[in-house]
Amino acid sequence: MSLRCLIVDDEPLAHGVITEYAKDIPFITIAGHCYRATEALDFLNKQQVDLIFLDIRMPKLNGMDFLRTLQQKPLVIITSAYEEYALESFDLAVCDYLLKPFRLDRFLKAVNRALELFQLKKQNLEIADTEKTIPKNEAQISLKVDKKHILIKTEEIQFLESLGNYVKVWKDHNFLLTPRTLASFEEQLPSGFIRIHKSFLLNKRHVDYLEGNTIVLKNGQEVPIGKNFKSIIKQLLNIED
Repeated sequence: MSLRCLIVDDEPLAHGVITEYAKDIPFITIAGHCYRATEALDFLNKQQVDLIFLDIRMPKLNGMDFLRTLQQKPLVIITSAYEEYALESFDLAVCDYLLKPFRLDRFLKAVNRALELFQLKKQNLEIADTEKTIPKNEAQISLKVDKKHILIKTEEIQFLESLGNYVKVWKDHNFLLTPRTLASFEEQLPSGFIRIHKSFLLNKRHVDYLEGNTIVLKNGQEVPIGKNFKSIIKQLLNIED
C-alpha cells in the first residue's frame, strides 16, 4: 500500500527535505509539489491524493483557510515553523503537526500514523460497502465482547442501553456489554432504530405498546421514554393522544 502525497509549501527547502525523507519510506509517493495553496486547489481538482504535507503561512491563502475550503479532505500533516497554530489545526482534524525543522524519526512517526488512519478509513469504507449488499432483514453488526467479536443480526436487537463508556445490547432478556458509545450505534444502525431517551435506543419492530412514560416490548420488557422525546416517539410510532 502506498500513500500518494502532495507537498504544499512556499519554501523550496521544505519540499527538498520532505522529498529526501520520503525516499527512505516505501509507502510514501510524492505525487506533486505546490508552492501556493491556490495551486493546490487546482491540483486537487485534477488529481486525487491520500496525504498532504501542508505549510500554514503562505501568500494569498494560508494553510488553515485552505483546509476549510476542502469539501473532501485527504489526510493532512501540518509542517510549520510556528507552533501557535497547533490547537487550531487539530480542530480541523489533521493527523499530525510537525514543527520545523523536524528530523527523520519524527517525520517517520507522523507518516506511520497517517498510514494507520488511511488503512482504518479504507477498512471502514469496505465494511460499509459490504453492509450495503446485505438485505436489511439479514444485516449484521459486529460487537466486541471481552476479547471476542460477535456477529448479531440487527433485527434481533430489541434495544440498546448506555452505561458510561459501554453499551448494553439487549436481546431476549439478556444483554451483551460492548465498549462503545450509544451515538456510534445510532450512526450505524438502520432507520428502524430510534432514540427514545438520552440513554436508550429502541428497535421499533419489537414495540408492543406505549403506557405513560414507558414503552412495553413484545417480550414484556419495559423501556423508559425521556421527557424530551415523548412527542417525537408518538409521531414515529404513529400513536395518537
